[in-house]
Amino acid sequence: MQLLRPWATNLGPRVIQTPKVYLNGTGLLSSLLGITIDRIKTEGTLAGATLENFVFMELRKQASWSTTQPEIFYWRTASGQEVDLVLEDRSGRLAGIEVKASATLSGNDVRGLQALAAAVGKKWVRGVVLYTGAEVIPFANNLHGIPVTHLWAG
Repeated sequence: MQLLRPWATNLGPRVIQTPKVYLNGTGLLSSLLGITIDRIKTEGTLAGATLENFVFMELRKQASWSTTQPEIFYWRTASGQEVDLVLEDRSGRLAGIEVKASATLSGNDVRGLQALAAAVGKKWVRGVVLYTGAEVIPFANNLHGIPVTHLWAG
């Protein structure tokens, strides 16, 4: 089990301070939740939560050997703005990652990333929405939808 702490500084909006809990094994998580293909089809949130767990565990592994060695957090405000994963390097630069278990994306899928970028200003480097589609989708210079398979691309 891993606790994911919230990212926060002295920003204006109130930020949620409760850590999120993830399981080290996404297969174990799926088994404990009794996830089947039929349940995923009828309960869409199961796929999203399971994919988010998987992505977090993969990023933790990759961060351990990365030259950047970012810390990983999440960000959520009391007003409901949220970013699934926030990576911060030693110099305080931030990248945000949203995880969507969807093959298509819309402008609504980047709202949390845009809110975080506006809140942190010059610390912001990039935002990414990892999704199950196949195309890289540019939303802005430093904001893209990227297939989740790119986690392993060279």
